[in-house]
Amino acid sequence: MRIIAGRWKGRRIEAPAGDIVRPTGDRVREAWMSIIHPILPDARVLDLCAGSGALGLESLSRGAAQCDFVEQSPKVLKVLEGNLAALGGHEGAAVHRDEALRFVQRLGAGAYDVAFADPPYAGDLAQRLAEHWLAVPFAAVFAVEHSSAISLPSIGETRRYGTTALTFFRHQS
Repeated sequence: MRIIAGRWKGRRIEAPAGDIVRPTGDRVREAWMSIIHPILPDARVLDLCAGSGALGLESLSRGAAQCDFVEQSPKVLKVLEGNLAALGGHEGAAVHRDEALRFVQRLGAGAYDVAFADPPYAGDLAQRLAEHWLAVPFAAVFAVEHSSAISLPSIGETRRYGTTALTFFRHQS
């Protein structure tokens, strides 16, 4: 995988071996970033179920001020930390070993400008994260990747890319 744009454009990042994570495809990541790009400069970003860190790293590359990466797997965290180190690090980056829902349940409204979530397609974590955001909008924009076979709350805007869907929730302040 490569960083698509910004100061780290073209730099390679690693994905964890095996099927422990499902990295976001380049086409979907590029679509995701083109939608979010206008609000990334100086943004506070949250990357939930971070995996390789591709979404948060792409955000930092495009000018986000800070990014908190949340991942629960120790094996995956090592890959993410290695990717961050290979890019030269970033003073605004912080890596948290935690479960995504537990992490956001400790946040207040408006804690972040942008939040990404790329949870496993199996299970209901995408739905639970969206429901929590509706109760406590912890980011101005919350974007969730999920299987196109499921629907998240209709207040979100969903775009489909084959078997993958992105749903964007925007807080109206």
